[in-house]
Amino acid sequence: MTLEELYGGQNVEDYYIGKITQVYRSCCVAQVDNVQLMANREKFSNSFLPNTINYFVIIQSTLGLFLGEVFENKASRKSIFEMSSTADQKSSDYQELNIDTLAVMRPDGTQFNLAGFQTLGILDKVYLAPDAAYQIFLHSLEFSHDPEERLPSFARYLNRTAAPVTLKPSTLFNRHLMCIGATNSGKSTTALSILDKVVSTKRKALIIDPTGEYRDAFADDEITKLTLGVDTTISPGKVTMQEWERLFETTSNSQGAILAEAITSLRYMHKTGQDKCFYKVGEDIEEVQEALASVGANDTEFDISLLPEQIQAESVSEPARDDNYNFKYSYDMLKANANNPLIQKIQYQMTNTRLLKFFSNDPSMYNLLEAIDDFIHMPEVSLYIDTSMLGAAEGIGGMVIDLVCNFVIQQDNICPFIFFIDEVHRYSKSQYSEREFHGGLTLVAREGRKKGIFLYLTTQNPKDVSPILFGQIGTLLIHRLMLNDEIKAVESHLDDYAIKHVRKLNQGEVILTSVNLLHNVFIHVDKCERIQHNQTPLL
Repeated sequence: MTLEELYGGQNVEDYYIGKITQVYRSCCVAQVDNVQLMANREKFSNSFLPNTINYFVIIQSTLGLFLGEVFENKASRKSIFEMSSTADQKSSDYQELNIDTLAVMRPDGTQFNLAGFQTLGILDKVYLAPDAAYQIFLHSLEFSHDPEERLPSFARYLNRTAAPVTLKPSTLFNRHLMCIGATNSGKSTTALSILDKVVSTKRKALIIDPTGEYRDAFADDEITKLTLGVDTTISPGKVTMQEWERLFETTSNSQGAILAEAITSLRYMHKTGQDKCFYKVGEDIEEVQEALASVGANDTEFDISLLPEQIQAESVSEPARDDNYNFKYSYDMLKANANNPLIQKIQYQMTNTRLLKFFSNDPSMYNLLEAIDDFIHMPEVSLYIDTSMLGAAEGIGGMVIDLVCNFVIQQDNICPFIFFIDEVHRYSKSQYSEREFHGGLTLVAREGRKKGIFLYLTTQNPKDVSPILFGQIGTLLIHRLMLNDEIKAVESHLDDYAIKHVRKLNQGEVILTSVNLLHNVFIHVDKCERIQHNQTPLL
């Protein structure tokens, strides 16, 4: 595309600013020749402010048309206060613009691409960029050239013409998406605005909501809604031993071992049709071991309500075998005292959540894994899972996330979907140990893209997210952050200009950065009309 074609037949000299006088690797300096243009801008849009920065320019070069953004504006007069306006200049005065080179359009091209190692030259001419150039730049932002339908606009660009943000789904999601922001920065509003566009265009979404914030956001006829512990259950036999350890947050190998022994004992009792604990005190050791050895891989069901009592029943030891051949278990006080913290933890979980109702085989309720299996194999349907009724404990949330992740990653012939998890920092760290709950999430982040599973996560603090998981995220929506360690966690995704503005973002303003975009962009998210239970009460 030539310069004349870009300006659509208008007089190019009306937009002429000056020439390049200095060239650097990352930027260039232009000296203003056309003082009249900088003084009189009535014919141009309000986006052009000659005495400030952040407006776009076109540089005509032998390599093509470079798009630049003015980031510094300097006047040469020693006493700037002697000037009453931009037009009030002496013959010895001059004005300099520092320009950041964003992209280049080849002479035979129709869109902008990254400049790479291509640079400008001394005396290249600089012109004020028309709105058409900015529109071409917006359409050139995405690297993806796949012929897919764009999502409806969910935001507007903060600079220039406040153009609507219409991106392809692959641009946002194909390298996973994370929305980050401090409390009340607009993070949840952004999440719902994007989900609204996903669900309304019949794209699939699996939504896990730990707070119930989105429970009334979607109509029953556009999304299937499940509430764990109220209308949805899961069989205890479907949960692995590792997931039980995450649920009850075992703090040592000994607690994990005793939990496994208790569950194995309860599986044996369920197998034999006995609805009680397996008491071992006074029982023959060989007979007990033989009974437990009969528990096979298919004998997975048990009554979870008996678990605290069964752990107490595991407080036994083998006595020294004397001349009387005493081969019976005896009660061990030391083991009983060691098992008490685990028993108290499990009892607390059962008392403060709908745990017992969730882990059951009630035929009148939905089965979680069956519902997810139906969802992933059906096109154009979405599924909402409310986990708020199970309580706010990290263990139950982390276990559910891992359970769902490990289940979906094992399935084949999946209809591609977006896996949305709100407040993912809730599942980051155990309050009892430093172990992370992100085993399943990390697996999906690494391998899910190949199967059509794309993560969409929200969190208040990126430092609370597993570094391994965070390293798999290719697209970030960054709201206002205040703490230095939070900003440091995302600074590798931002340029210097964006880093300086992270603390200055207003509510709803976002920095969108992605490996799928030509350049970081500042946007303001449009609040959608769907119901969201996130209002802050007034004092």
